[in-house]
Amino acid sequence: FHDSSVIPDGAEISSYLFRDTPKRYFFVVEEDNTPLAVTVTPCDAPLEWKLSVQELPEEASGDGSEPLEQQKQQITNEEGTELFSYKGNDVEYFVSSSSPSGLYQLDLLSTEKDTHFKVYATTTPESDQPYPELPYDPRIDVTSLGRTTVTLAWKPSPTASLLKQPIQYCIVINKEHNFKSLCAVEAKLSSDDAFMIAPKPGLDFSPFDFAHFGFPSDNNSGKERGFLKSSSKFGRQMSSKPRVDLHKICIGNKNIFTVSDLKPDTQYYFDMFAVNTNTNMSTAYVGTFARTKEEAKQKTVELKDGKVTDVFIKRKGAKFLRFAPVSSHQKVTFSVHSCLDAVQIQIRRDGKLLLSQSVEGVRQFQLRGKAKAKYLIRLKGSKKGASILKILATTRPNKQSFPSLPEDTRIKAFDKLRTCSSVTVAWLGTQERNKFCIYKKEVDDNYNEEQKKREQNQCLGPDTRKKSEKVLCKYFHSQNIQKAVTTETIRGLQPGKSYLLDVYVIGHGGHSVKYQGKLVKTRKFC
Repeated sequence: FHDSSVIPDGAEISSYLFRDTPKRYFFVVEEDNTPLAVTVTPCDAPLEWKLSVQELPEEASGDGSEPLEQQKQQITNEEGTELFSYKGNDVEYFVSSSSPSGLYQLDLLSTEKDTHFKVYATTTPESDQPYPELPYDPRIDVTSLGRTTVTLAWKPSPTASLLKQPIQYCIVINKEHNFKSLCAVEAKLSSDDAFMIAPKPGLDFSPFDFAHFGFPSDNNSGKERGFLKSSSKFGRQMSSKPRVDLHKICIGNKNIFTVSDLKPDTQYYFDMFAVNTNTNMSTAYVGTFARTKEEAKQKTVELKDGKVTDVFIKRKGAKFLRFAPVSSHQKVTFSVHSCLDAVQIQIRRDGKLLLSQSVEGVRQFQLRGKAKAKYLIRLKGSKKGASILKILATTRPNKQSFPSLPEDTRIKAFDKLRTCSSVTVAWLGTQERNKFCIYKKEVDDNYNEEQKKREQNQCLGPDTRKKSEKVLCKYFHSQNIQKAVTTETIRGLQPGKSYLLDVYVIGHGGHSVKYQGKLVKTRKFC
């Protein structure tokens, strides 16, 4: 921090103000008709400032015989001629192509809160040009708008395009307001309102105090820097306000940029700063704001009575279905077949939640009907991957399109009955007479559970298989559920080979469900 009250010619200084405590700086212009430019940049709080000039004592003007401090004391009590004053949080400047010699006095005050600011004064504004120049149209254009993205474009700074100085552009995104300066952004990012716990005037300052203050420190040893780092973190924890959602991205010298990962239907403010990478001084473009597009409205799929509907849900996605029976009904049956992983199902009747549970494989839900009732079904996909399912709603209990399944849909292989050319397997049926078809497929020895799982789309029927893979089809059931078991020996296999066996059960409506696949291996030597 600049702790002298003299502003150097041609260098930007950073300093701080305590609330309601004025500060005064001096700047000497030694000759008449000298160009002069003074720029004041408020950081995060409005400032009141004025620039005035007093004549230098004649015996001291210009020869440097008397130190500036003494000259200053001689005239501190006199009020000079006011040249310019400003109140607000804009980056404001005073420019004169011909200024009289004299002692220039800059008075600053912050009435809102403790804050810091930057001042730049020069007597050679033409050759200095430390701040990047803005183009004739300094606005940021929103060229495209999506649900989670906004594309911005802007005209290049002449400092980069004409003077070929190293300029980089920094974009600032937040949800609260536009920023007038990059130092206001940095104050917000670094201090996190830690000014609330700033030291009071009159106390000695230590690096620790400055860390709380949210000011950067350049000239500390590495050890102190580490200490500063940790104490500023400590300062943040003590601060009572939540951290502002503010992001700064520097993108080099591009003139178009797409901001991504935004939230849908949310207003964002965008600011652009051209930064001279040699001097680290910046100029703000005219900021803009835009609201991202809304999420696409969920389409509701209408279910027809007794008709199977296929549903695809993206990973972690959701789908809504509606069932409005035409006739009056006593019961409604929902049959759900989740082809891959488990899905969450919720059923509401006229807004009232009737059911909420996870479904794996084939499940049937029977609900009491109500005249003119409308049912809304919400299906939520798996976190692992996309979900595929089939759903059937009907008011006619005998109209069952899905086959009934036993609780256990595994295929059991009998190890002792394995030969070099055959395997024997068994699976469970139900009390309902159904058709079962068994298929075989030769697989590599390194075929594993993970590959098997990928092929476990239970909704793919026998019609997707090659004819050469079919072993046989048969009907069976048993009134005694304990005896609803069937065994089958699959012959004509090769010695020492691995096969994947699949059993499909086919319902009256032609809809099939696949049992869990079974990996078997024939004996190598017999």
